[in-house]
Amino acid sequence: MNSLQYIFVHGLSGWGSYDAKYQKLPYWGMHGGELMNFLTNEGFESYAASVAPTGSAWDRACELYAQLAGTKVDYGEHHSRKYRHERYGRDFSDCPLIPTWDDNTRLVLIGHSFGGTTIRLFSELLVNGDEDERKTTKPDEISPLFQGGTKSRIHSLVTLASPMNGTTAYEMGTDPDFNADSVKRPLWSKLLARMMAKSTKIIEDGRDPRDYAGYDMHLDRAREINERIQTQPMVYYFSVPCCITDKLPDGTCRPRREIEPMIASRSYLIGAYSGKTAGGITVDAAWHENDGLVNTISAMAPEGAPYKALDKENIEHGIWNVFPTLQGDHMWLQGGLMRQHNIRPFYQELLTMISQL
Repeated sequence: MNSLQYIFVHGLSGWGSYDAKYQKLPYWGMHGGELMNFLTNEGFESYAASVAPTGSAWDRACELYAQLAGTKVDYGEHHSRKYRHERYGRDFSDCPLIPTWDDNTRLVLIGHSFGGTTIRLFSELLVNGDEDERKTTKPDEISPLFQGGTKSRIHSLVTLASPMNGTTAYEMGTDPDFNADSVKRPLWSKLLARMMAKSTKIIEDGRDPRDYAGYDMHLDRAREINERIQTQPMVYYFSVPCCITDKLPDGTCRPRREIEPMIASRSYLIGAYSGKTAGGITVDAAWHENDGLVNTISAMAPEGAPYKALDKENIEHGIWNVFPTLQGDHMWLQGGLMRQHNIRPFYQELLTMISQL
């Protein structure tokens, strides 16, 4: 019987077990106690990956592969030339994330927020590789990740509050017709939002601006990524959307009092924003419900992919099994920041369900 290993991938501006910060403030279980050790002691071999905090889904997928395979990060000859950055990154040969990864070990990939996009693209590359990289790179130099052909290594994939169809948190910032000042918000929420914006600001390094997470989370770009990623017939897919807002009579949404204060202002804005993207995607009232950073509708299933409401008595592979919307904010699934949540029962139940499939 193949053993399962549970790989957790953080979201935007996050961190994992390779980062010194994780020892003092674990991304997974911020205030309720570090989650990986707890789950491993419960019989679920769990690991926290560390990928670029603000990097693109592509770069993060390459870093995840290197950590799992125990090799040097290869961003690809074609990709690194196109987006103007170094082809190679950190070498994990002496410090792989998991002891062994072969056909006897299957992965359960769990991604929070943009980590969900990361693991979805990673799984696509693992199976189908990348044609541009195959055309550009010498056969003896290409990373196995870009060659594809690995179909049996992933057991299931879980996205947690993931912007699978993008988030209007980024869309509104580039829409000249949207006036954020017209949205009524408490003054304290605006001040906290400015503090958060400084702490999550992208430090540019000269690469193409399209090679960052912020670009990938725009609605039009998310659609491009979705069109590329195939739903694999033998993989179990799960999504956990979150909501921390109430709908008002005018169709807008506002956050509830228990929202994480740092993201309250953004929740007000997402709950009021409507518009249309350059690619023709209409943002209407269906997009207003949110968890503070991600539209609830976007976290349910990728556009164009098959999905159904989760039925624990009839879990199917090759289709997105959508959990009932969790009534909590975007950071609930980490254990909270200023609001503290005990997330251990949630993950224990989730992993128990998956392990029994």
